[in-house]
Amino acid sequence: ATFQHPEITPGARVSNLSIAARQIVEICRAIAARAQIILMDEPTSSLPRDDVQHLFSVIRKFGEQSLTVVYISHFLEEVREIADTFTVLRDGRSVATGPINSTSDEQLIAHMVGRPLENLFPPRSQRSAIPEDTILEVRDLSAPPDLKQAGFHLQRGEILGVAGLMGSGRTELVRTIFALDGAATGSIEVKGNTAAARNGTTSIRLFQRFGYLSEDRKGEGLALTLSLADNVTMTRFAACSRWGWLNISRQRAQTRELLNSLAVKARHPEQPVATLSGGNQQKIAVARLLHQDADILLLDEPTRGIDIGSKAVVYHTIAECAENGKAILMVSSYLPELFGMCDRLAVMSRGRLLPARPISEWTPESVMQAAISGEGS
Repeated sequence: ATFQHPEITPGARVSNLSIAARQIVEICRAIAARAQIILMDEPTSSLPRDDVQHLFSVIRKFGEQSLTVVYISHFLEEVREIADTFTVLRDGRSVATGPINSTSDEQLIAHMVGRPLENLFPPRSQRSAIPEDTILEVRDLSAPPDLKQAGFHLQRGEILGVAGLMGSGRTELVRTIFALDGAATGSIEVKGNTAAARNGTTSIRLFQRFGYLSEDRKGEGLALTLSLADNVTMTRFAACSRWGWLNISRQRAQTRELLNSLAVKARHPEQPVATLSGGNQQKIAVARLLHQDADILLLDEPTRGIDIGSKAVVYHTIAECAENGKAILMVSSYLPELFGMCDRLAVMSRGRLLPARPISEWTPESVMQAAISGEGS
């Protein structure tokens, strides 16, 4: 009852729930344990703002009951809102601790990354959509029950953001475009060629030079038991092959180049992905898209659960892709990154995508109002 989600029933299979719904179940399990010390590791990475506030209310009640909460998060605004004291870990070591109220965000960030971090988001003035060069147009797309209607266009060099509450159809939108979920109606036009959405397949989307970054990097985005090299190159083995045979030396060299460009902390390209931290795993998922050299990037929660230093690397990489003429559809539950990265923004509400508008015409309040009411004005 705390989180007001009647659709999450006691008899539901957790494997059938969305990532966000699973996170709510995990939180409820921790609350129900009635322990004296509760450890919460990135508990809000998939949650909409309302659920975050419900969680914070519960944590405050814990404090009133003299219970201890260790709250692990990369969201500085959450740490500042809920914590009394902080500790910063970097490379497995405690590097700073103290009262949160006497420490600025700039000081926290410097402790986290080991240096002052300037320009978390790249300057938008350095990039702009290429006029009259629409690479993707989606019309009347639906995939009931979660996706009821969506339509938009995307230009080369543009970052189009999609916001919305949990269960609004954000993830279903990108999955349907990439043909992971079947479409019921609508058409998708790519580079001037139109086809019924229901006839699409993932193989066709890859041939059309789509790239997809899943919100669930462990379940879908990465093959955790395979090496970094295999994960980075698996969607375009041809780039490191000769006469149909994989050139291991070339594969490793291409992987090392991307590991260096994304500042991935890893020992060698043959290291299993499962041995990396969450932030470095996400960088590997991004490296795969870079190696694939797709023209249209569908990014679902591209920085979920990663540290602020890794976020900065991912943000600058996404912006560089846009500067190089890639078209990017970016789905996120984290409004600061949508406002910091996107040229235009559209809001999903109850399965319907509202018209996109320039980012300058939105405020965080108007985004939330549109997400709740389903009205874009």
